[in-house]
Amino acid sequence: MHSSRSFLFVLGSSRPAGNSEALARRAAAALPGSVAQRWIRLSDHPLPRFEDLRHTGTGLYEEPDGNAGMLREATRGATDIVIVSPLYWYSVSAEVKLYLDHWSGWMRVPGPRFTEEMREKTLWGVTAYASADASLADPLIGTLRNTADYLRMDWGGVLLANGTRPGQVLEDADALDRAARFFAPAAEAEAAPPAAGAGALVGP
Repeated sequence: MHSSRSFLFVLGSSRPAGNSEALARRAAAALPGSVAQRWIRLSDHPLPRFEDLRHTGTGLYEEPDGNAGMLREATRGATDIVIVSPLYWYSVSAEVKLYLDHWSGWMRVPGPRFTEEMREKTLWGVTAYASADASLADPLIGTLRNTADYLRMDWGGVLLANGTRPGQVLEDADALDRAARFFAPAAEAEAAPPAAGAGALVGP
């Protein structure tokens, strides 16, 4: 069965196989097998420093190449973008922040409109935090929610769990239960029959 959904998991931790990634992989395991998944670790594909050219010359950006070009195309090609980042100083990691900074440039590359393409996508977040106070993750949630709102993306929400040492989040039964249900809206939409006029065979 061909899926209309494609998930891009953007791994923003400086530590491989950390709690945020473990939580994201547990959540992703509940997605139907027909849903494509792509996992990209930002530390394996470092982005160049972002330069704000909005008020320089034409204000336009050249077509990115290298890691930036690959990440732009991966972002454009997905229907769902999942930011997987631990809580670093009350927000997303530096790698994720730089990735989002580059969105500002991609919005100003001549050709297909990045902004319009993003309106068709859903933004999600997955994060593990070390504190006992979950409200400390509010700035991270706000960063992602405001990003979705600005680009008129659908908002999937953020999956939160507590974890410090590697693998600790997998010992939290409640967190694992929430992870198993996190992508349920996407899974249910994937399982739903197509609407009449959208490729379904409709009888008389």
